Amino acid sequence: MTGASAARSAPGAGRPTGTGPGRALVAVYGVFALAATARAAFQIATELDRAPLAYALSALAAVVYVVATVALATDRRRAALVAVGVELVGVLVVGALSLAAPQDFPDETVWSGFGAGYGYVPLVLPVLGLLWLRRTRPARPGA
Repeated sequence: MTGASAARSAPGAGRPTGTGPGRALVAVYGVFALAATARAAFQIATELDRAPLAYALSALAAVVYVVATVALATDRRRAALVAVGVELVGVLVVGALSLAAPQDFPDETVWSGFGAGYGYVPLVLPVLGLLWLRRTRPARPGA
């Protein structure tokens, strides 16, 4: 079987991203969207002067989780790929910065410490998201 034939016949190929195991992924993204949005809104409304960088990053994480949730649930692959990619870069960069310069992160964000405060789910979630997007991608026409 050629590579193109294998891609076309692979289980899940061409499946909408919000179906099957993708439902669980969407659910986890939804929980993180709600949690990050609520946390960022509270922090910004009550304590912005205490840790503006951390709280701004919490707000960015919230937006990324909302976009990823909606994009995965509605099979908007390009938007999902961008959101999940930004999430992965964000958790890696913020995770490294929060360990290298902890004074800049007096309060945790969802991405600080590579998501340690959330059981490292923020580190694993974008990897699972990217794998799911790859597994469910449609076969190329004429391949």
